[in-house]
Amino acid sequence: MRLLLQQRPDGREAPRFVQLTLQPDLLGGWTLLRETGQTGGRSTLRRELFMDHAGALAALEQARDAQLKRGFQLMYAEGTSAPK
Repeated sequence: MRLLLQQRPDGREAPRFVQLTLQPDLLGGWTLLRETGQTGGRSTLRRELFMDHAGALAALEQARDAQLKRGFQLMYAEGTSAPK
């Protein structure tokens, strides 16, 4: 599952983005990847490990909601159970 959130461009700088990716690992757990940065510039990638899908999905939804409150807009959602 993948979500891409982006701030509206203000004309002075390239917009900032947040990409949240949820993927299974080889040991039966789940990994939440959070990539943040400025479009066309540097980005930061953070990884969180979870033992179960429910915990990982809850963390993804919490991260998404926090970014929506900061003014980001959901630009793209991919995955069979992509949160609305």
